[in-house]
Parts: sequence; C-alpha cells; structure tokens
Amino acid sequence: MKNFCSTLLLLCIVSLAFSQVKKTTHKPIKKYSTLKSTIKAGEAVYTQNCLTCHQADGGGVQNMNPPLIKTSYVLGDKAKIIGIVLNGFEHEDIDGDSFQNVMPSFNYLTDKQIADVLTYVRNSFGNKANRVTITEVKTIRTKK
Repeated sequence: MKNFCSTLLLLCIVSLAFSQVKKTTHKPIKKYSTLKSTIKAGEAVYTQNCLTCHQADGGGVQNMNPPLIKTSYVLGDKAKIIGIVLNGFEHEDIDGDSFQNVMPSFNYLTDKQIADVLTYVRNSFGNKANRVTITEVKTIRTKK
C-alpha cells in the first residue's frame, strides 16, 4: 500500500507539472510573403514615393508623368521596369506618347521595397501581371 501511495503521489506531481507547461504551436516560417501582403506593402511605398507624380489612380499627368494603367512598360518585361525604378527615366516615348518630367532614380529603396511597389503597380489600376521578386530586383541592381 505504501508503494501504491508513493506511486500515486509521484504521478499526481508529474501530472501537475505537465499541466503547468504552456503548449506552444509552431507556425512554419514563410519564406515569401503572400501576394496580398506584398501588394499592401507596395501600396505604402507607392503612396510615399510615386503617388505625387503618377496620381492615386495611376493615371499620371498628361505629357508630364506617364500613366501606370495597362502600359507596355508596366505589364511587359520586368527587367525594364525594375531598371526604370533603379536608374530613373527621362524624356522617352511610352506607347506613342511623350512625357517631359524626369523620373529620378529610386535606387535608395531596398530590393524588397522595389519588388513590393512594382508588384503593387502591376496588380493595381486594372493591371494584372506576375509579381516582381526580390531576386529579380537584386539581379538587375547588380548588373548596373
């Protein structure tokens, strides 16, 4: 009987100890953000850096700042638009229209910020295109 009571007491102590330990669940670490979170982050970068010239609706300003709505340079080759953000843009025709304002280089933005803002632009204002990745931005930046 003494052994039974000792064993029962030990089991109660162990059970109590385990009930005090917090159960934690480990969520897998996401290597890549979701498209929705990338677009949201990109919208913040756009609002801070691009909205003044390209406007809230992405329509730009006629003959001054190009629109971002369904243009070949927004929906086309990602390397080209990444290069525009990194190097700036000056007096070039876009889809047959001429724009006079100089777009400065935004090479001070991080690779992630550039990927986010370009993904936002390529998926806003009626646009629908593949996301721009950090790796793609990094590749173009190192080619400069």
